[in-house]
Amino acid sequence: MSVLPQSVENVINEFSKLPGVGPKSAARMVYHFLRSPNKDATKLGNALIEMDEKIKFCSLCFNVTDKDICDICSSSLRDKNTICIVEEPLDVVAFENSGVFNGLYFVLGGVISPAEGITASELRFNELEKRIKKELEDNNRRIELIVAVNPSLEGEATASYIQDLFRKYVRENRMHISRLAMGLPTGADLEYADRLTLKKAFVVNCVANGTILMSCTWIT
Repeated sequence: MSVLPQSVENVINEFSKLPGVGPKSAARMVYHFLRSPNKDATKLGNALIEMDEKIKFCSLCFNVTDKDICDICSSSLRDKNTICIVEEPLDVVAFENSGVFNGLYFVLGGVISPAEGITASELRFNELEKRIKKELEDNNRRIELIVAVNPSLEGEATASYIQDLFRKYVRENRMHISRLAMGLPTGADLEYADRLTLKKAFVVNCVANGTILMSCTWIT
C-alpha cells in the first residue's frame, strides 16, 4: 500500500526527471506546492501548458521562440555576416547576457558523442549546411563562423566535423572559421597551469568590424 496518493507520487516522479533533481528534492518541491496558499501549483501548471503550446524552434537558428523567426534573426541591428554555433539554447542566453556578441546564432542541439550514441546525423548539421549555402548564394558575402562548443572531447569532435564540412568554402575564401579562445582564467596562477592550458592560452584575437572577438583563427 502506498503512503502517498497516486497524484502526488506522479508529480514527484515527473519532478525527478529534471536535471540534478533526485526523489528527495522532488518530494520537497511537491510539498512546497501542497502547502502554498496562493495556488502556485495551478500557476506552474498553466505556465507549463502555455510554454508547451506556444514555444517552438526558430526556423533559421533553432533557438527557442514563439515566432517562426526569432527576434535575433529578424533584427536589422545584428551582424548578418557572423554566425556563432552553439550546443543548446541556454548558450545563446549566456552570450546575450554577456553583451559581447552582436551576430547571429545557430543551435546544433548537442555535440557528437559516440559514447552516448549521438552521431552527426542526430544533430542539425544538415540544416546548418543548408543555411550557410543559402547565405553564400543569396548575399555573395564572406561569412565568419565562430564555433562556440564546450572544450571537451565531444566538443573537439564536433568542431572537427564542422571544419571538414565547410573546408571547401574556407579554401575559396568565402568563409572564415574560428573558435572561442581557451586558456588561463582571470586570476589564475601560471605555476599551476598544465601544458595544454598554456598552449591554448597562446591565441590571437580575431577582429571583426572593429570589435575584438575572443576567438582564434583555426582553418587555412
